[in-house]
Amino acid sequence: MAKDIDLAAYLLKRLRQLGVQACHGVPGDYNLMALDYVEPAGLRWVGNANELSAGYAADGYGRVKGISAVFTAFGVGELSLINAIAGAYAEYSPVVHIVGTPALPAQESGACLHHTLGDGRFRVFAEMAAKVTVAQANLVDPGTAVDEINRVLAECIRQSRPVYIELPTTSVKIKVPSSALEKPLRLKKANAGEGLEDTVVDQILDKIYVAKQPLIIVDGLTRRFGLTEEVDALVRVTGFPTVSTPFGKGILDESLPSYRGVYAGVADKNTPKSWVDARDLVLKFAPLDSDVNTFGFSTLTDTQITIQFHKYSVEVGGSSQHAQHHNLDIKSLLRKVLARLDPAKIPRYDAFSNENGGGHSSRLKYPPSTKAEDALTQNVFWPRMSAFLRPRDVILTDAATSLLGITDMILPPESMIINSVMWASIGFAVGAAQGVSIALQEMLAKGTRSAGRTILFEGDGSFQMTVQAISDIIRNRLDIILFVINNDGYTVERHIHGLDARYNDIQSWRYLEAPSFFGAPQDDPSYPVVTLQVATWAELDKMLADETVRAGKGLVMVELIFGRYDCLEVMTELLRSATKRNGGETATEFEAIKSSPGENPP
Repeated sequence: MAKDIDLAAYLLKRLRQLGVQACHGVPGDYNLMALDYVEPAGLRWVGNANELSAGYAADGYGRVKGISAVFTAFGVGELSLINAIAGAYAEYSPVVHIVGTPALPAQESGACLHHTLGDGRFRVFAEMAAKVTVAQANLVDPGTAVDEINRVLAECIRQSRPVYIELPTTSVKIKVPSSALEKPLRLKKANAGEGLEDTVVDQILDKIYVAKQPLIIVDGLTRRFGLTEEVDALVRVTGFPTVSTPFGKGILDESLPSYRGVYAGVADKNTPKSWVDARDLVLKFAPLDSDVNTFGFSTLTDTQITIQFHKYSVEVGGSSQHAQHHNLDIKSLLRKVLARLDPAKIPRYDAFSNENGGGHSSRLKYPPSTKAEDALTQNVFWPRMSAFLRPRDVILTDAATSLLGITDMILPPESMIINSVMWASIGFAVGAAQGVSIALQEMLAKGTRSAGRTILFEGDGSFQMTVQAISDIIRNRLDIILFVINNDGYTVERHIHGLDARYNDIQSWRYLEAPSFFGAPQDDPSYPVVTLQVATWAELDKMLADETVRAGKGLVMVELIFGRYDCLEVMTELLRSATKRNGGETATEFEAIKSSPGENPP
């Protein structure tokens, strides 16, 4: 390797070392020089039809691979992306946002350049980005540029959140020592020490041993924080009854007898809220306590009997020793808990003796029967779709209908759910599916993951938001199964407020013509395109048996026809409960009074 390399090359080679193999984004005049370095660094340029889809794609890629990168141009490009970056920040997705900015002399003189506000303020967009990223760097100083890149990339991985890098056109070719690439990044946060870790382990074990009515709650950040293996082992060893949140769906093996499914609080008919409220110990892993994820905050448990595990801290509830311990390596701590756990002292508790309901799989194995000619309904559709899934599938859902519908499916082993319970920006899943599919391609080629399909459930309103992502999918010849839920508008919003209001209507599209419009190849065996419309149970059964559809090769697009008022029972129950709490006033989405503030993950 040459003694010195250009700064842009250093940045991209560093990303390649960290596992990034593809860069998303949109070219623009201020980032074009930097894009010349993408492929020489061993990266694939994906290219997107717009910045918002590029951001969602990078988010999906990062959730699978652990880090991603997206390029935009200054000003107009980065502001089109900032919605996706805010969502990645809210949901702990590690995205590196690289912005090509104007030459330093132009910035320093306050020149009236295109893509600026015309008032000489060149840093205003960086100030905006700082609100939704955990670290920022402006690569203007040759003496500090390498350290700045290393610092920002380390924070992206350490905190599992987006970061922001400005790369002026005049900095692209700055020479930096190539030897800096030989030094690994410091990715671990400082640990408080063995003494505190041992103390916390003892506290946790003491509470486990005396518990008579325990419960484990698994939330979605468990996977993001790299704790899946340890949490799964604890669930298996203890045999404690276990539930997940919508965000945590798919992290655990759902065939386990102790797994009860997604707990829906006031809207749950299988795991009553009174049963959960009667627990005397709750082990809660990596919580994201948003209103949607907690069903209007109704799934929150008493902090006095709850131990909450975050990324670098543990909160141990209890009137005598309620404490929050910071700067801990939670993975190490959980491994110590498992190593020291005395099986003879674990309370032997039959999760379902004299209790309501059985395990998740036993309750959903046989969905209700239907007549072949009847129209599809949400409450029956989702359990029935369980038969379509295979091990290692990655299933994406958008906000509202599909987000909650997936909770009534039984997932096969090693499958993965990607959804958006915090930011809930509709249209997220179409873009994210593109990034997920590329990530799976890379992992399959490298042998770090066996084959699995990318499956997407998207509402018609959400689909219309980011439909251009279909172009990105076709351009990169990605294998994706896309189910478009056509219920003629914003059905969930209809039930929230305005059942027949015009603002909840959308234009009716010929959805199945989208692949053709976006240039999908015709009669190309190397990239098949399949389009189907399903409106009845007979048509659904035929589709489920279609091996071409099931194979998921190329682009498979299925339009599912539902009634415009047909809504999941769990949704209507939740909205009814919220309306009741509001004294009969119309409920806003998942509205409720939060009884306990809890802790936001650090």
